[in-house]
Amino acid sequence: MSKPDLTELLHAAVEAVGGTERPGQVQMAQAVADAVTEGSHLLVQAGTGTGKSLGYLVPVLAQGDRAVIATATLALQRQLVERDLPRTVEALHPSLRRRPEFAMLKGRSNYLCLHRLHEGVPQDEEEGLFDPFESAAPTSKLGQDLLRLRDWSDETGTGDRDDLSPGVSDRAWSQVSVSARECLGATRCPYGEECFAEAARERARLAEVVVTNHALLAIDAIEGAPVLPSHDVLVVDEAHELVSRVTGVATGELTPGSVARAVRRTSRLVDEKAADRLRSASETFERLMELMLPGRLEEVPEDLGYALATLRDAARLCLTALGETRDRSVQDEDAVRKQARASMENVHDVAERLALASPYDVLWCERHDRWGASLKVAPLSVSGMLREKLFADRSVVLTSATLKLGGDFDGVGASLGLAPEGRRALRAQQAQESEEERAEGDSEEEEAPRWSGLDVGSPFDYRKQGILYVARHLSPPGREPSRSDMLEELSDLVQAAGGRTLGLFSSMRAAQTAAEDLRGRLDLPILLQGEDTLGELIRSFAEDARTCLFGTLSLWQGVDVPGVNCQLVVMDRIPFPRPDDPLMSARQKAVEDGGGNGFMAVAAHHAALLMAQGAGRLVRAAGDRGVVAVLDPRLERARYGGFLRASMPDFWYTTDRNQVRRSLAAIDRAAGAEA
Repeated sequence: MSKPDLTELLHAAVEAVGGTERPGQVQMAQAVADAVTEGSHLLVQAGTGTGKSLGYLVPVLAQGDRAVIATATLALQRQLVERDLPRTVEALHPSLRRRPEFAMLKGRSNYLCLHRLHEGVPQDEEEGLFDPFESAAPTSKLGQDLLRLRDWSDETGTGDRDDLSPGVSDRAWSQVSVSARECLGATRCPYGEECFAEAARERARLAEVVVTNHALLAIDAIEGAPVLPSHDVLVVDEAHELVSRVTGVATGELTPGSVARAVRRTSRLVDEKAADRLRSASETFERLMELMLPGRLEEVPEDLGYALATLRDAARLCLTALGETRDRSVQDEDAVRKQARASMENVHDVAERLALASPYDVLWCERHDRWGASLKVAPLSVSGMLREKLFADRSVVLTSATLKLGGDFDGVGASLGLAPEGRRALRAQQAQESEEERAEGDSEEEEAPRWSGLDVGSPFDYRKQGILYVARHLSPPGREPSRSDMLEELSDLVQAAGGRTLGLFSSMRAAQTAAEDLRGRLDLPILLQGEDTLGELIRSFAEDARTCLFGTLSLWQGVDVPGVNCQLVVMDRIPFPRPDDPLMSARQKAVEDGGGNGFMAVAAHHAALLMAQGAGRLVRAAGDRGVVAVLDPRLERARYGGFLRASMPDFWYTTDRNQVRRSLAAIDRAAGAEA
C-alpha cells in the first residue's frame, strides 16, 4: 500500500477543524516530516494565523512514531486535546486506517489525591493534627472549597485540577494533592487502584501522542527520573518559553520557613540526637539569614558556607534515620514519613548545591516584605543541559511565532544548546557529501545536534495591517516609572484610538502609575492587572471597545483579542531585564568573559523576545488593523534598535506622531462604522 500523501492528509485535517489551509502550514508540515524521517531537529517560526498545530500534528500522526507534544500554556493544551487532536484523528482515519490514541499528562500535584482527600493532610505537630474538612468553617472560603472538592471527587473522571470550574484557591488544592516526593506510591497506597495520577500515567503509556507541559518535560529531561513515556519524536510548541521554564525547574530555593517546616515534620520521627543536630543547624541558618542582604553572591561567605554544610549534613543524618526508626504514636505513619522525607530531601539537596557553589551556578539572596529572606541557586546556562538531555535519541521540533530574533535563529538556537555547527553539519549531509569529505571536517561539527531553521512567515500582510510607531521625541526612560511626557503621549494615543488599547508595561508600578494618571485624564474605562483575575480582565477588555487594559509580563504574551477591541498596543519602554537581576547579570558577564557581547546575547535577546511577543498581540486575524506604539526613543536612536525592530512583525514603520494620531482616528471611525 502506498503511503498517504502528506498534502492530502493536511487538507483533510484543516477541513475537519474548520480552518483555512495556508502555504506556510504546508511548508511547515513537509519540513516536520523530513526532520522526523532524518532524525534531525527543526526550529520553525510560524506566525500567528499559520495553523502551526496542524502543521506538526499531521506529519507526526502520519509518521506513526510515538510522540510527546509539550506546550507552555493550558489554553493550547486544551485546544490540542479537546479540539485539534480528536478532529484530526477522525479526519486522517480513512487514509491511515487507524485511530491513534492520545492523552494529556501533567505533574502529580495537578491531580486530586484520594488518600489526602479521605485521610486528611499529615500536619506538623506544632500546628496540630486535624481534618481540614472538619476544622475549616463551612462558611469560610476554604471550607466551601474543600466541601466542593469532596463532592467533585465523586463526579470527576480525571481528578485534573484544570477540569474543576470554577477553580479553588492554592491553599485548598494543597489539602487534596501531593508532590511526587510525597506520594506513597500506587502499590503502598490504599487508594492506589483508583488514583487519578496513576490513571493518567497509564493512559499516557498506552497513547501514541502525549500532550504535556514544559515543566514536566524539563523534569523528565534534567532530573534523571523518567516521568514521560518513551518516545521517538518531541514537539515543543510555544518554544520561546522553554529556556525560562527549564531554568525555573532547575532553580533551588532555601528559606528559614521551609527549613523550619522540615524540622517540625522530621523531629519526632528520628532519634533525639539527629533531631537536636537538625534543630541546631536550622537555628544557625535562620540567624544568618536575618543578616543577609539581597543580591548576588559571587562567593559564599565563610559563615554561611559552614551553616549550609552543617544543615546539609544534619539533613543527611535525618534521612538515614527516617529509614531506621518508627514512631508508633503517629497515625498514618507512611504519609507522615513521606511528607517529612520529601521536605528533608529538598533541604539536603538545595543546601548541598548552595554549599558547593559550582561556577556553573548562580547564587543570590532575595528579601520579601512578607516572607523574609531566601537563598536561590540557578544554572548559569541551561543550553548544555538541553543539548545533552533533550536532543539525544529522538527528533525534536521546536516551534513558535517568535524564534527568529534579529533576523536569524542563532540566538535562540544557542540558548537551547543548538550550535551553528550543527546546522552546517545537517546542510553538509543533505548536500550528500561523501563520508571521506565529512570525516575531514571539524569533529565538533559531527558531535553537534544536527538542526535546521525555517521561517514559514505569516498569512497576514503586516505592512498593510499594522503600524510600528516609535515616539522618538520623548526623553529616554530612567529608573522612575513616572514619565510626564510619556504619560501625555500615552493619553493622546489612547484618546485618538477611542480606547481599544492594550498597555504593556515593564513593571507593575509603571502600569499602576499610568492607570491612575489616565483615569484622571480620560473618560474611558481603564482596567488594571491585579484588580481582578486575569481571565475576567481579558473578558471585560474583549467585550467593550472603549476599554483599555494595562498590565505587565503575563499580558505581553497571554492576550488573544482579535477584532476592533484591540487596535492599539503600547509598550512603555524596551523591556530589558533589571540591571540588578542576579541571574541575567551573571549570564551577561559570563558571555563577556568569554569574549562575546553580553548585552546583545542576554539583555537584548530577552527584550527582543518580549517585544516580538508583545507586538504579536495586535494582529490576530486577517481583518485586524492597528498600531504598536513604543514610547521609548531608544528603539529608534540606539544602535541595538535595528536588532529589536527586526525581531518584531514587519509593520509599516514611522516616528511621525501626527501621522499616527490620524491613523488611529481613522481606524477608530472605521471600527465604529463596522459596529
